[in-house]
Formats: sequence, C-alpha cells, structure tokens
Amino acid sequence: MATKKSMLVFLGILVASVVLGSAIKVDAETMNYKFYTWSNKAESFPVGDVEGHVVRLENRGAFYVLENGEIATVNVIATGDLVKWAGPFWQYVTINFADGSTIIIRSEGTLGGGAGGWKSQIVKGTGRFEGIKGTHSAKAKYLPLEQGEAGPKGYGEGTITYTLPSK
Repeated sequence: MATKKSMLVFLGILVASVVLGSAIKVDAETMNYKFYTWSNKAESFPVGDVEGHVVRLENRGAFYVLENGEIATVNVIATGDLVKWAGPFWQYVTINFADGSTIIIRSEGTLGGGAGGWKSQIVKGTGRFEGIKGTHSAKAKYLPLEQGEAGPKGYGEGTITYTLPSK
C-alpha cells in the first residue's frame, strides 16, 4: 500500500511540475540599435496609372550599431508599390554578426513623407540566435536622392524583441 501511495504522490508532483513549468514565462530580451542604410542596386518599373507610380525591387546594405557596442552588417532585399516614394513595401533583412551568427527578419510597412515605419517578425536565427522568436520595429528617415544613386540613403533606430530557447 505504501508503494501505491508513494506512486500517487510522485505522479502528483510530476503533474504539478509540468503544469507550473509550462506556466513559467520567459522574459523577452531587447536589442536596441541605430542604423545607416544605402541602396546597392534598384530597379523601378513604371505602372503608368498616375505620375510617379512604380513597382520597385531593391537591394540595400546597412550597418547596425547596437547599444552594447556590437556592430552588425545588414543585407536587405525589398520591394514596394510606391507613388512618389510613398506606399507599402515588404522586405527580408539578414543581420550578420561578427561571430557568424545571423538573424533573418521579414518586414512589412509603409514609406512616405520622408519617414517610414514598419513592424516585423523574426523568421530565423543561426549561431547564438538559433531558435530565436520575436519581433522587430524601427523608424527611418531618408535623405534626398542624389545624382547617380540607386536609392536614397537613410538612418534611424530600431528594437528587436526576442526570446531564445533555454539551453
């Protein structure tokens, strides 16, 4: 009888541990940064319905300076449906860290009036960011397009809010 009672106590503790363990919230971490971005290559295709309406495909470079002093290079593949540089866009952002780790983010948002904003979801991480989940938000300002540039230079700041699986 003592064995049966011990087994019930053990099972009770196991069930309580599973329930309480799954209810423990993992606190999200944040990675704040400032950035500078430029256009490597871009092509715009006129739509023809109104003046300045184009569908655009662009490859941008950037670098992030994180608040902890770390620097990362960034590759952006973006497309947009723009009228005079305003309108919706989406992009994939690959952040490359010095140790070889990466974070890939998919963003959607709008450009317009010299400033833009967007919200994003983390798609994947590698290296120290393997299994990462989270979101990204940023704001940018773009400088006037200069002669010979594929697209405008920009600068801004952002935050990556994320969790990593426990080790």
